[in-house]
Amino acid sequence: MSRDGDRSHSVTARWAALITASQWADVPAAVRHEAKRSLLNMLGCSFGAARHPDVDTLIKLVVGLSGPPQATVLGRCERFDILSAAFVNAVSANLLDFDDTHLATVIHPSAPVAPPLLALSEQGHLSGGELLHAFVLGVEIECRLGNAVSPNHYARGWHITATCGVAGAAAACARLIGLDAAAVAHAIGIAVSQSAGIAENLATGAKNVGIGNAARNGLLAALLAQRGLTAARRAIEGPQGWAHAMGAELMPDALFAGFGETWEIMNNACKPYPCGIVLHAVIDACFDLRERHALAAADIAAVTVAGHPLLLARADRDVANERDAKISIQHSVAAVFLLGGAGTREFSSAVVMGDAMVEFRARVRAETDPALPIGAARVSVLTTDGRLLSAEVLHARGSLQRPLTDGEIERKMRGLVPPGFSACDVDHFINAVWELDHADNVSTLMRLLAAT
Repeated sequence: MSRDGDRSHSVTARWAALITASQWADVPAAVRHEAKRSLLNMLGCSFGAARHPDVDTLIKLVVGLSGPPQATVLGRCERFDILSAAFVNAVSANLLDFDDTHLATVIHPSAPVAPPLLALSEQGHLSGGELLHAFVLGVEIECRLGNAVSPNHYARGWHITATCGVAGAAAACARLIGLDAAAVAHAIGIAVSQSAGIAENLATGAKNVGIGNAARNGLLAALLAQRGLTAARRAIEGPQGWAHAMGAELMPDALFAGFGETWEIMNNACKPYPCGIVLHAVIDACFDLRERHALAAADIAAVTVAGHPLLLARADRDVANERDAKISIQHSVAAVFLLGGAGTREFSSAVVMGDAMVEFRARVRAETDPALPIGAARVSVLTTDGRLLSAEVLHARGSLQRPLTDGEIERKMRGLVPPGFSACDVDHFINAVWELDHADNVSTLMRLLAAT
């Protein structure tokens, strides 16, 4: 036996065996449907960001660096090589902070995994069922890896969507291109050598770059494994492997228990608001107070938001730009009470630094209540006439307890698509995603996703 152990007992080898043995016919209908919900949500988020200045900047850069035009850039007329398309599309999927969230880990599963699969499927003229199957398996890998190191991984400063997403992207791409189990294991091992992303960058464009790199590097890892490049047997759990380097202690049960019987995509949630998911209960409570008491901004003297320490650690912050606003308790409260909404407009650069918004944010303070669970919040309003009004939300809209319906996701798409991709036939696009598992060729869908 070699010094790093028998490959058959390594994490990557055990995962690879499970991935290659998986059959689409054995994936339950509910899981297939959740995959389509997640994919539809991701595509809408990319369309909504298609004309964002940051995407324009990336496009201008990549145009001069990209290889042959092989794959669609979502909502755009440009076509790039598959690696570049995966990168740009993953960035746009995450840019609005409106993409899906695996609530146990706070991983955004679709952005790193779906874009490289779309590029590969388009180039290879693969079926919708093949794409969806690979997508489900990629989400399974990234979220199981996240489960195995949470919550300490994020607490140490690693941006878990990027650091675990690259493994999911590699696993999914390796499955889609039909690698055998040995090559799938190598693909995941190569990918974790490219695992990076820090939480300190959450309020900057570097966060999105990390997710773009996870998509690109996961695809690259699978292509390298296809061509015979190798990785260590114990690239994840070895004495100098991914977990040790990341300062994490792996929980083995999270990696393997119930694989193929329980599905992590069923723990995935689509957001109703384009901001950090820890803020959603805050926003719901503000809407409740505003509507129940007919509150106008002028009626409010002060607002106190109470939540779990994680809420304050992530979102009790000053706001200097739209990225800050998306992870700000103060801005979320101001958006609802001052503007009456919490959509992409209310979190956009056009309104974030307005005088009235700045003034209202100063009325909001946050305090810790350890008795409140993660994801919950209590909002208390002191009115100008001396009333103290309060609302508490334990389960926000979009949570597993209150998931968005299919109809709500469709309405979200209809709101996101026009600003970024006005030429899109929204109804045709939505229907094509719902019917994707019956599509013989993903290229049919991809033609709907490109601007002309």
